[in-house]
Amino acid sequence: MAELPAYILLGLRALMALALYGFLAWCFLTLWRELKQQAHNLARQRIPTLLVMPDSGPAGEQLRFATAEVTLGRHPSCEWVLADETVSSRHARLVFHHDHWWLEDLGSRNGTFLNGDALHAPVVLTSQDHIRCGQVSFTLHIEALPQVSAQTQEQP
Repeated sequence: MAELPAYILLGLRALMALALYGFLAWCFLTLWRELKQQAHNLARQRIPTLLVMPDSGPAGEQLRFATAEVTLGRHPSCEWVLADETVSSRHARLVFHHDHWWLEDLGSRNGTFLNGDALHAPVVLTSQDHIRCGQVSFTLHIEALPQVSAQTQEQP
C-alpha cells in the first residue's frame, strides 16, 4: 500500500484534533448548563419552617428553624445547643432533602428517640412527632408552605 503524503496526514491529524476539542467543548458546555439549572432549582427550593416546642422549660417557649440542616448537641457550633449532661456534643441532625425533614442520630451515647422508638437509621419526620435526645424531649411541628400557583412557578 502506498504511503499518504505528509500534508494529507497532517490535515487528518488537525481534523481529528479539532473534532476532539469540539467534543470536549460540547461536554463542558452541557455540564455547565446542567450545573446552572441545578443551582437555579436549589435557589428556588423552599424549606418548610421547623417549629420546636421543648417539653421542659417555660410554657409557650418555641424555637424556629428555617435552614436546611439543624444540628442538635452541647457543642457551641450546633444550631441548637442543648445544655444537658445526657446530650452528646453533636447528638442528632435534622436535615431537609427530597422534600422531607429527616432525623438522624450522630452516634450519640444516650441515643435519639422518635415517638419512643430508638433511632438506628435516618427517618422521615412528620408534624407532631415527639423527639428525645438523652433526657431532653420536645415536640416538632412542620409549618406548611403557602401554595404557589403554576403561573408563579414558571416565571424566571
